[in-house]
Amino acid sequence: MPPAAAPRDADLRAEPAPRNRSAEVGPRACPLPRDPLQLPVLLVNRLFVPVQVTTARRGLLLLFGGAALALDEAGELHEFARWRDLPVRERDDALPIVGGALRVPRILHLRRYERVRRAAVRLTRRNLMLRDGHQCQYCARHAPVRDLNIDHVMPRSRGGPDSWENLVTACRPCNLRKGRRTPDEAGMRLLRAPAAPRWSATMQLLHGEPAPFEEWGPFLRAS
Repeated sequence: MPPAAAPRDADLRAEPAPRNRSAEVGPRACPLPRDPLQLPVLLVNRLFVPVQVTTARRGLLLLFGGAALALDEAGELHEFARWRDLPVRERDDALPIVGGALRVPRILHLRRYERVRRAAVRLTRRNLMLRDGHQCQYCARHAPVRDLNIDHVMPRSRGGPDSWENLVTACRPCNLRKGRRTPDEAGMRLLRAPAAPRWSATMQLLHGEPAPFEEWGPFLRAS
């Protein structure tokens, strides 16, 4: 493998979280073997703040080239040579290599990258519902997406903008009840004041889905 250069800002563009194809098969299909090189790997910066989810393929290049260190479940950092010698346990994903198998790292520590990416979150119906936890912001009801609407706090017919601060998730009955009135005029109270979410880049990539590995948990909660 050629040595990997230290990642630059341009190298940390958002990547779609790798998909586990074995979870996509139907009830009668045989599970597809998952490609260890396509497994997700969490990248944390020099200060141990999550900055990106990448693939194991790219992660191993960073590890082999010395731009990153592998972080084990005990919090110990390993260069490639040491990581290669670690035994593969039953719960690990492994990549076949000459003379044995290589444990696929789940978290990589970027040695010289300090910045924290906080890209602007796109204002979309999906992201609004993720922000509000798929919960009506008037009656606190949790409902399927098909039973939820996006409500303008200040009605659009009265100049209310399409903005994070003026849009909330509402169930259909509350949306109809409020109509073209403000919450005060309708005698309805918001659960919380709407605001733009402050999601980290990693949380944006996960799109509200649970982390695939428990080792990610402490880093995502801290970010």
